[in-house]
Amino acid sequence: MQSYPPTRTPTMRWHLVGMTCLVVTLTCPLGTLTAQDPLPTQNALAGSRVFGSAGCSLCHAINGLGGTHGPDLARFPQSRTFYDLATAMWNHLPGMVAQMDKLGIERPHLSGREIGDLIALLFSVGYFDAPGDVDRGQAIFAQKRCVACHQVAGTGGVIGPNLGTADVTPIEFAAGMWNHGPAMSEAMRSQGIQRPRFSGAELNDLIAYLKSTTQSLPTGPLYVVPGLAGEGRRTFVEKHCNDCHAVGGQGGSGAPDLAERARSSSLLTFAAAMWNKAPAMLASMQARGLSVPSLTPREMANLVSYMYSVKYFAQAGDARRGRQRVRDRGCLACHALHGRGEKVARDFAVMVGLDSPAAVIAALWNHVLIREAPASGQPAWPRMGSRDIADLTAFLQSLSTGRSPSGR
Repeated sequence: MQSYPPTRTPTMRWHLVGMTCLVVTLTCPLGTLTAQDPLPTQNALAGSRVFGSAGCSLCHAINGLGGTHGPDLARFPQSRTFYDLATAMWNHLPGMVAQMDKLGIERPHLSGREIGDLIALLFSVGYFDAPGDVDRGQAIFAQKRCVACHQVAGTGGVIGPNLGTADVTPIEFAAGMWNHGPAMSEAMRSQGIQRPRFSGAELNDLIAYLKSTTQSLPTGPLYVVPGLAGEGRRTFVEKHCNDCHAVGGQGGSGAPDLAERARSSSLLTFAAAMWNKAPAMLASMQARGLSVPSLTPREMANLVSYMYSVKYFAQAGDARRGRQRVRDRGCLACHALHGRGEKVARDFAVMVGLDSPAAVIAALWNHVLIREAPASGQPAWPRMGSRDIADLTAFLQSLSTGRSPSGR
């Protein structure tokens, strides 16, 4: 990921490149928003530092930057919710520990905060598109009839602004498409041009082409990482998006529930969806007497970050099922629960500090007994699915907070 280039020091510390950035802060997006909303945050910028300082980059790369002993974590094949990523860490822990022992690397002890930030980093890498193709972008500029109104490198119309002289970043491009969408639609209608539809990949190629024609250095902030999801949720309310859209059942019913539609898609996939659906959205707003809200690049960054995070914590665990997971995954072969079970490891009922999902995952990571190939009579390392980890987390949290489900 181009935002996190490593420096070649022994610990391979990772830093953001020297440009103005918006920090990724992932928050639970569901529920009613209030002025006193105490949102837990997980910071991918801090996670990039954990990735370097904890030695993750000695074995793993992100988009080709880092070690090669383990898989490139930007190419995680499944979805990237909090519990998906936590599950991958758990299931591969024996193999990772064996590889660290082989390389002489001490397994780092990670706090709940560090685990949360690290998972936020791994979640956020899918937000970025790979560099687009300039030649395809030039062809799209002509095929989609952008050239009829906009000029680039001295070629094109003059109805719209010259796109060959602007500093083009994905966030600014997305905000511009939304803010000027009604005027662009009207201009196309007056010229008999059919309003084009875009995919995220096409927008990526188009931006690559526009960047290739711009000689000047950027003068404004470069939004190379997502914005603040908590602020994006506030924008979602303040701009009246929730008058039509619900998130997790809370909000309007005139448009799709975004928690049901949201996927871990890239920024430009979101931008393309907003452009493609704009006519229907604008018609709905006009029918409801709502004015079309304008979005600054910062507001767009925050709003897209919020939408990107909708699925992050959406998989809530069930403490009762988690109690059953403790039994059927063989946890009681080492642990006890209220004194029942083995006493090789600590009794789950007396563990403290498991007051957040990240704290629970940190406790799983810091697990003392790791058995990749157990000896005869020893329990095998239990593999989990993301639902199992979510349920187990809910159960352990319930013990830590004194709200244990009944049925010991």
